[in-house]
Amino acid sequence: MSALRKVLVVDDDPVVGKSFNRVLSGKGYAVITAENGEEAMAKLQSEHYDVVFTDLRMPGMNGLEVAERVKARQPWTPVVIVTGYGSHTSEERARAAGVSDFLHKPLSPEMIEDSTAKALQAKPDAAPAAKAPEAIAEEIAVPVAARKRSMWLNMALFLSAPFVGLLYAVLLPFVGLGMLAWIGGKAAVQQPKIREALKFTKFALTLVGAPFIGLAYIIAYPFVGLAALAWTGAKALVAPPSVE
Repeated sequence: MSALRKVLVVDDDPVVGKSFNRVLSGKGYAVITAENGEEAMAKLQSEHYDVVFTDLRMPGMNGLEVAERVKARQPWTPVVIVTGYGSHTSEERARAAGVSDFLHKPLSPEMIEDSTAKALQAKPDAAPAAKAPEAIAEEIAVPVAARKRSMWLNMALFLSAPFVGLLYAVLLPFVGLGMLAWIGGKAAVQQPKIREALKFTKFALTLVGAPFIGLAYIIAYPFVGLAALAWTGAKALVAPPSVE
């Protein structure tokens, strides 16, 4: 035997709830009533319903507010507005909230039964399945791990930037001198008379520049090592974890 479909009827007039119960109780439906919107929301929070019928005008929370709250929390649940005072404006607002249909009083048994069947036909077979805790944990872990790797990479770049800048500042003059010496040497080689002077200049430059080059190596070596370590660590952090 199939389970009964649960119908929630929200109306401050008990006669309406009795009418729904009289028409639907013998046709595979269980009819539950609520006298106002607050009671309806409490019942919806604690129990599942297949369709909700709500009166438009009620004390406190009106039918439009009930419909909007139901569709916001459970968009798969059909909601039907029951009213004897409908207007074009209220119907537009209800349609925008996702209301399935309107029933205009006075109600007939055929109207109640047909509207219930129509609302259930348009309803999805089931509410969206909840994600497994493992899937949720994986979705959370991926961006967290990515942010962590990015944080370590940024930190490594931040710490190595001064050393790299200092290295450039120390080496740039020597690179410039080397380029000038190379250009001058190529031009001087073309003139035999300058070769002797070039040899002397080369010797003088080597003699004068050797201490500076040695000093540059001594100063730059620790920074180069630290930059290499930072780069290696950053590559290890950025590399995706292996899947076994």
